[in-house]
Amino acid sequence: MSQVSMQSEPLDLKPLDEILSEYAGRTGTLITILQRAQEIYGYLPPEVLLHIAERGDIPLSQIYGVVTFYSQFYLTRRGKHIIRQCDGTACHVRGAGKIVDVVEHELNIVDGETTPDYKYSFEVVYCLGSCGLSPVAVIDDTVYGRLSPEKMAQMLKEMH
Repeated sequence: MSQVSMQSEPLDLKPLDEILSEYAGRTGTLITILQRAQEIYGYLPPEVLLHIAERGDIPLSQIYGVVTFYSQFYLTRRGKHIIRQCDGTACHVRGAGKIVDVVEHELNIVDGETTPDYKYSFEVVYCLGSCGLSPVAVIDDTVYGRLSPEKMAQMLKEMH
């Protein structure tokens, strides 16, 4: 299936309608609505943002302002597996750069990209709060510490 046809499939907006009904008439709920919508769809496609604007009577420009301000929101489809490699100071001095190189080489993507099959998304982050385990990565919400380029390459092979 090509990337274009995968993205053009119609979205089921019924789960979003349930969220919008739950928060109808309440102020200060846009971020929560966006978070919950992203949990459902994996990212915030234009159809979802437009639907929130129309149903919530919120200017679309305001919604885009919030979505582009906060780094937790994604406007493009992400992979099934999210790989976050820390390259903060502690991780960097212990070789995180070489681990980043391995991920980019193995998956043929760079920081901020998703593989064409939507299996993996890769992000370089600058602190995961686990400096004592450096170098550290988080893959699908699981923390992996004391990594080496070889360990990361092996984990990626096992994920295939």
